[in-house]
Amino acid sequence: MYYVGVDVGTGSVRAALVDSVGRILKKSTNAIKTWNPETDYYQQSSEDIWRCCCKVIREVTEEVPSSEVKGIGFDATCSLVAVDVDGLPISVSKNGEKEQNVILWMDHRARNEADFINSTHHQVLKYVGGKISLEMETPKILWLKNNLPHKTFWNKVGRFFDLPDFLTWKATNALSRSLCTVVCKWTYCAERSSGGHWDRSYFESIGLGDLSVNDWSAIGNEILQPGQSCGNGLSKNAAQEMGLVVGTPVATSLIDAHAGGLGMIGVGLKDLTNFKNRLVMIGGTSTCHMLLSDEEVFVDGVWGPYYGAMVPGMWLLEGGQSATGKLIDHVISNHPAFKDLKIPDGRRPEDCLNELLVKMAADRGLDTIDRLTEDFHVYPDFHGNRSPVADPTLKGMVVGLTLSTDLENLALIYLATIQALCYGTKHIIESMEKNGGRSLSVQDILVCGGLGQNGVFLQSQANVMGLPVCTSTENDPVLIGSAMLAAAASSVECYPFSLRNAIVTMASNAHSIQPSLDVKKFHNKKYMVYLKMLEHQNMYKSIMSKNQ
Repeated sequence: MYYVGVDVGTGSVRAALVDSVGRILKKSTNAIKTWNPETDYYQQSSEDIWRCCCKVIREVTEEVPSSEVKGIGFDATCSLVAVDVDGLPISVSKNGEKEQNVILWMDHRARNEADFINSTHHQVLKYVGGKISLEMETPKILWLKNNLPHKTFWNKVGRFFDLPDFLTWKATNALSRSLCTVVCKWTYCAERSSGGHWDRSYFESIGLGDLSVNDWSAIGNEILQPGQSCGNGLSKNAAQEMGLVVGTPVATSLIDAHAGGLGMIGVGLKDLTNFKNRLVMIGGTSTCHMLLSDEEVFVDGVWGPYYGAMVPGMWLLEGGQSATGKLIDHVISNHPAFKDLKIPDGRRPEDCLNELLVKMAADRGLDTIDRLTEDFHVYPDFHGNRSPVADPTLKGMVVGLTLSTDLENLALIYLATIQALCYGTKHIIESMEKNGGRSLSVQDILVCGGLGQNGVFLQSQANVMGLPVCTSTENDPVLIGSAMLAAAASSVECYPFSLRNAIVTMASNAHSIQPSLDVKKFHNKKYMVYLKMLEHQNMYKSIMSKNQ
């Protein structure tokens, strides 16, 4: 039996053919289009994304009988999709380009709307760390209502989807939504005892009360747990586009980071019934930090607790950093010495810089590359802070600049940036542990995504936290997480496969990186500098805001 996992990331769609024990047999990738019409505006096309999904699914399944593909699972970025009453794209662009009907997750146009929503201090905000993020969906919908002409948009819009739910709708015609998406990004209230509901008073207080019309049909009134089967499986049209069998089970989806969490939470775990005390970091363009708990614990500046949003029956806390992989790329590509970096075919700039750092440490007689940045410090919130400060206006900071513009200077800035990102994770973990005590005590750090392929990042994170950092022996846990959804949706009487069973059966082994405790004191001091830089940035804001 085979399962297909589909991951729609920020810049590409990927699919994998996965067997029943979680091994990836074949993968395919296709780039998707992004428009950036002005600063902080990022738009995509749902039709372009869907075409790419069908293409990669066809490619990974072309060599196996379609009848042996037992299920499909989707994950995607938490981007907002708008369609009209006929289900066709409706533009979210100021200029009205019809195909641009997706506001990408990292779009920051809705800053004023987020500030307004937070000024209401509504009770639902306690489930998003006390402040809603401008990356979430209700601020973006409010921006659309406030800024696009009613005659051409608001009066014609039919439905809003989170991108993962759009994909299951396109695949099955079923209008159900995932508990993951609506709880994490839409303020849906999920409860252990009474199921869940939309809070009408919240939407009315922010000027979106009309979304409740027709029993909330515009944003979803059938909410399913991740891994449950959607509708009647693949529709005739979708099956033809994918080259698969009509009725093939399609799983209720997950946000991409949560699929990574699902694929990683059981990695290398001896007790496969206990998923607590394991922080999963899904590091790509941004990084999400997932921590499961049996208890409902609130942490300022950390999203959640979300009930059932990743693993059934458990609460999820979600920290995050808005720019990580993107920040590293930015630091490297914008340095004057980048043009001098000789990058062999098949290798990344990071690989070359990692090697240079080892040579620099040896030349200076240092026992580790960590100490190269003793006089060089970075504060990494170039795209605002998601957690635990929850302030999108924060900026990046650098201390230690000289007139040097050579490759060694690039390597230093690169290493200091990686370390700063690790201090950001330490800040998030400390905030969680301060509020949750032993129930949120982090004992293992699990990393997947692009950052999980960078040895310097992994070792730095282990050294900063003084904890082992684990990666999966399979090279793409996000796709395995989506395949786990497919396996759960395909469950039949002779082969019952709940989502928990899928985690246990399909989780991979772990590769572990142990911390170097010799640099613990060094990193503790650098972390103090990190916190001082945050304090100083807020002090500078205060100084500049005073009337002179």
